[in-house]
Amino acid sequence: MSPELLLGIDVGTYSSKGVLVTPAGKILRQHVVPHTVSFPAPGYAEQDADAVWWADVQVIIAALLSGEYSGADVAGVALSAIGPTLLPLDSAGRPLRPGILYGVDSRAQVQIEALEVEIGTDAIFAHSGMSLTSQAIGPKIRWLREQEPTIWAQTATLTTASAYLTYRLTGRHIMDHHTASHSMPLYDPASRQWTPKFAVPVLGDSDLSRLPELGWSDERAGTVTAEAARLTGLREGTPVAVGAVDALSEALSVGVVNPGDLMIMYGSTTFFILVQDAPTPDSRVWTVGGAFVGQHNLAAGMGTTGSLTRWFTDEFARDQPTGEAYDTLFAGADAIAPGSDGLLVLPYFSGERTPINDPHARGVFAGMSLTHTRDHLFRAVLEGVGYGIRHNIEAFRDLGADVRRVVAVGGGAKTRTWLQIVSDISGEAQHLPETTVGASYGDAFLAGIAAGVLTRADLDSWVRPADIIQPNAAQKPEYDRLYGLYRDLYTGTKDVLHALRGQR
Repeated sequence: MSPELLLGIDVGTYSSKGVLVTPAGKILRQHVVPHTVSFPAPGYAEQDADAVWWADVQVIIAALLSGEYSGADVAGVALSAIGPTLLPLDSAGRPLRPGILYGVDSRAQVQIEALEVEIGTDAIFAHSGMSLTSQAIGPKIRWLREQEPTIWAQTATLTTASAYLTYRLTGRHIMDHHTASHSMPLYDPASRQWTPKFAVPVLGDSDLSRLPELGWSDERAGTVTAEAARLTGLREGTPVAVGAVDALSEALSVGVVNPGDLMIMYGSTTFFILVQDAPTPDSRVWTVGGAFVGQHNLAAGMGTTGSLTRWFTDEFARDQPTGEAYDTLFAGADAIAPGSDGLLVLPYFSGERTPINDPHARGVFAGMSLTHTRDHLFRAVLEGVGYGIRHNIEAFRDLGADVRRVVAVGGGAKTRTWLQIVSDISGEAQHLPETTVGASYGDAFLAGIAAGVLTRADLDSWVRPADIIQPNAAQKPEYDRLYGLYRDLYTGTKDVLHALRGQR
């Protein structure tokens, strides 16, 4: 019997997940591995590429290919991971330091400011279609060159999490175009190639040989090498897709592939991907490549959402039995009236990405009184995220982007309380697919295309609708009022928040 099963693995911020799927989209097995993030200094976020990313992949493959299944049954593999991240490798392909994470890592603000002076903010935007923020890889490359010169001298390849994992399987350094778009200003979105135009301020020279090859997410990167087969149990020669950043695979997993489709991914951060047939660049958000040839995405991301609820649970629900804390908190929040009795939260606990792009912003609880309880505080956290989501959707519409359908995915989307709060605040209906496994499911689909088992048209049979969360019109006046106060709260406290950050 020829191999026909598809294997997808996603490495997320706090856990990794893998699925084994039939060509019809039926999930046969799933496996999850939790892990942690290192925060070695304020504004820094890192993970070990081998001890976390690659180790998780090996554990997941072993779990999925046990018992009745083996590597001989797998027709194709695809991997996604958190991104864009920065990982320097030596000439033997070994990581030289922990990976520097995506926009939650804001260490390169000095380098952003230097590049804006040397190149010019207008020139950067004109070239890249977006402004430099903590999401951009170029400033982090410069940070590495300036702050860790010994490591820089040994660096032969500058890669990202998903590309590194694909390299471990195939021996080929290749990065998807969506992730490469964030490697600004080294990537030219017009030609879809690396460019030496602004390389010297970033790399110190115009040598682009440190950068991976480029490919689309559904293309074949290569096949499993003999060494990777020995380490994983996969069959040597198994096709491997180029893969993607986790959010892009998540969007694919729920059918967000048509112009006007907007995915809201409720994860450790909240990430947005809007599919477009033509780009509409704006400095508030990110203009990036899509999963497939010729596609464009508007992307955006908040800094702390699911990680904020996790922090709240860890710090303020220690009295709850393991595994029950979230249920207790969400039930309590559901019993609190909209508006949390006059309590507002700015969810900027790790700075904020879009649309304010302020790495120095910080979280705020405003309006607290002695009548407020833990349930009030938790509902206010959920509402604060809802206001942030509305802010991003409004930014999309302000710049003329067409938002026709909103699809909710991710761990936070499994909680109806939170989804209803967001729909009530934003006024947007949110579509819920029947299968919401996550990015690994999208990866399995990419694996099928790369292996020649599937075509893009097969996605229609993989993704089926389940429910729609409709906004409650009765809540609109109060939430409109509070949203205005939420916007005022940031502008009114911005200077104080920046000053407080400087004391840490």
